[in-house]
Amino acid sequence: MTVDLTVCARTDAGLVRPVNEDAFVVADLTSGCALHDPYASTRLEVGEQGVLLAVSDGLGGHAAGEVASALVLESLHRSLARSIPPDPVQVDEVVEDAVLRANRAVWEAGALHRGRERMGATLTAVFVHDGFAHIAEVGDSRAYLVRGRAIHLVTHDQSYLQLLIDSGVSPWEARRSPLCGAVLQAMGLRPSVTVAIERLALRQGDRLILCSDGLTSKVGDAELRALVQWSRETDMACEAMIDMALQRGGDDNVTAVVASLSGDLPPPVADESISDTLQVVQDFGMDVH
Repeated sequence: MTVDLTVCARTDAGLVRPVNEDAFVVADLTSGCALHDPYASTRLEVGEQGVLLAVSDGLGGHAAGEVASALVLESLHRSLARSIPPDPVQVDEVVEDAVLRANRAVWEAGALHRGRERMGATLTAVFVHDGFAHIAEVGDSRAYLVRGRAIHLVTHDQSYLQLLIDSGVSPWEARRSPLCGAVLQAMGLRPSVTVAIERLALRQGDRLILCSDGLTSKVGDAELRALVQWSRETDMACEAMIDMALQRGGDDNVTAVVASLSGDLPPPVADESISDTLQVVQDFGMDVH
């Protein structure tokens, strides 16, 4: 099976924050090539070791958020750069183990350096391998799927805001809470985390979006879908997303990764729903009661 990814990534400090605590990685684990440039754009063939796309957002107000996000991605990349089993279930386990190792790396690094004891970061990672996207989440950075004319949020924010909404509070009321910006877990704050894992069977023409909340707090889901569909190339979509967030205040760091898939993938079927191709392997299990 030959699967191609056309991917663009962009990160920006925004218009208010002095430091960019966001980070991303686009890594071809077969060739060993990784892109870290703030305006990275490339076309990759997904080889036997797969391709890693990931976004990490250092926690604002915590020590060394930019160190935490960089360390998360470095550790995740290193852990996945090894032999990948052919069975998708085993791949899920490999991805989860890599995330747990990355969490431990940030936790231990914080313990070693005075002033960094509470450093942490979110993580949303998509590992593309053999016709599947294995999606891992800790925190509230997001992953979306654009398939056909629809956009689907395939992650579930692990945040106090989302907890309120899930419990029946209206989004308007939930956003008035003084804790609405708090995440329920993050990489590096504790010795271990619960990794939400999903497995998505990919289809011809799928587009993936990974982003930090600096984007989604300013740009709605329908707008993200429109920007992807109206843009001829992934780099145009990525740039338009960042520019829209900046035009609307840019009061947070903002990062977007946009990937378009082609090659030997099954075509989308008219009566096939997203739930037919997306399996929740393990969820975070937020208690709304």
